[in-house]
Amino acid sequence: MKRAIITGLLVIGAACLILGCSKKEGAEKQDKANTEASGESEDEEENEEEPNEEKDGSEEDAQAEDAKPDEAETEAGQKVIGTESADAHKIMLTNHTGEAITGFTVKASMDEAFPDNLMDADMKVEQDASVPQILIYHTHSQETYKDYGPDNPGASVVGIGNYLTMLLQEKGWNVIHDTSNYDLKGGKLDRSKAYNYALEGVSRILEENPTIQVVLDIHRDGVKETLHLMSEVGGKPTANIMFFQGMSRTPEGEISYLPNPYLKENLAFSLQMQMGAARHFPGYTRKIYMKGLRYNLHLRPRSALIEVGAQTNTGQEAMNAMEPLADILHKVLSE
Repeated sequence: MKRAIITGLLVIGAACLILGCSKKEGAEKQDKANTEASGESEDEEENEEEPNEEKDGSEEDAQAEDAKPDEAETEAGQKVIGTESADAHKIMLTNHTGEAITGFTVKASMDEAFPDNLMDADMKVEQDASVPQILIYHTHSQETYKDYGPDNPGASVVGIGNYLTMLLQEKGWNVIHDTSNYDLKGGKLDRSKAYNYALEGVSRILEENPTIQVVLDIHRDGVKETLHLMSEVGGKPTANIMFFQGMSRTPEGEISYLPNPYLKENLAFSLQMQMGAARHFPGYTRKIYMKGLRYNLHLRPRSALIEVGAQTNTGQEAMNAMEPLADILHKVLSE
């Protein structure tokens, strides 16, 4: 399959830009980002590094649109930015900013020489099985799938994290799987400061293991009960995955107290995995979802937040999704 070519610079003037999303989904996400960034739900400037990111229910209506976007919406008002060529894939950006976008750029303050084409960024890691190089963790460790229970305790994000760890180890990677419960407080579900607690725990792990170069936060999404995010991959029913990118900005500009010096690297990492999936496992991924805050993606250049299916998927469908994920991750890091 031809490589994606990104030619042009974009200036993000909004908290939420979505690759290939519907208008309804973007509007609801934007409203939530605006509320969180303004401090209405959390006193972020004084106490919070990241917001309460409880997704179940609050995003159900929005995610239902993922299955069938409005065809008229996607056809009308499209504009090519940059040079369109025969060896380029199109990536659709839906503008929910209320403003005209004439260009698009992502600034990495510590690396001005980063390539404009994110597919040209070198995401490779020299494999060394003698030291930890990949960290997997779960900000929302209590997220589970529809058949989770005493008879199927592995139907959770922690369970699929265990399987992903094993698959990557089989490919020669030294992986740490952090199963800490960052969203529990006093034995009860509490996601109001889960990203803060995760930042403390993950930072400690990285300090103790400075050889770690890849950090993956594995989640599952929350959608309408009628929406089933699944496709067949390798003959198996497989939960669809979505790469989720915090942009560290609101519609007014960058969030100074949530800096991410690795924003371009994060974007390149997600884009290369997205394109690898499109090449080798068509239909497996949903989109790259961009939102205004940070989500602890500033800890390493190769950081990613990945939504694996939703509460309507079975544990086995989510487990099956780890096989192509391990494959494309390995390809991006080693080929």
